[in-house]
Amino acid sequence: MLLWLTLTILWSTNCWADQMYGNGGSGRYFSSSIDNQNDISGIRVSVSPIGIFRSIQLRYGSAWSRIYGVSGGSAQEFILQPDEYIIGLVGSHRIYLRYLVVYTNLGRQATFGQDSGRSFIVYPDEPGMVLTGLFGQTQLLGITGIGFKWDYPLAEPETTPPSTTQNTEATP
Repeated sequence: MLLWLTLTILWSTNCWADQMYGNGGSGRYFSSSIDNQNDISGIRVSVSPIGIFRSIQLRYGSAWSRIYGVSGGSAQEFILQPDEYIIGLVGSHRIYLRYLVVYTNLGRQATFGQDSGRSFIVYPDEPGMVLTGLFGQTQLLGITGIGFKWDYPLAEPETTPPSTTQNTEATP
C-alpha cells in the first residue's frame, strides 16, 4: 500500500517541476545551460519550408548558445533590448513544434512559424520571473517537444561609486 501511494504521488502532474509541450516521444533530449552572468538577450528559431521548427537557440549577453534541434530551415531572430525579458509564450504543435509567440515585459512580441495544431500558453508561476532556459526533444525532422525554465532576472552588477576626490589635472 505504501509503495502504491508513493508511486501515485511521484507520477501525479503536481510533482513534475517542468512541463514539456508537444508530442515528445522517442528522440534526443536537449536542455540549455543556465548562464549565471547574463540574462537571455535573444532567441533564434529555424523553420523548415513545410512549417516545422528545425532548431532553436538562445542568446545570453552577446553570445549565442549551441543549436538545439537539427540543421536546416530558414532562421529568424528576435533581439531583446536592455532590461527586456521574455515573460510569456504562446505556441502550437502537431507532431512537431510549428508556432511560437514570445512576449516581453516591454510589451513587444515576436512570432515564429504559423499557428497550426494544439495550442499552449506558458508563463511563470510567480510575478517577476523571466525565461532563463529551454529543454525539449528532437527527432529526425525537428523539435517534437519544448519546455521552458523560469527564474528571476540576474541582479544588476554593483558599480564602484565614483571617487570623492576630483582630479584637477588635464589629461592629454
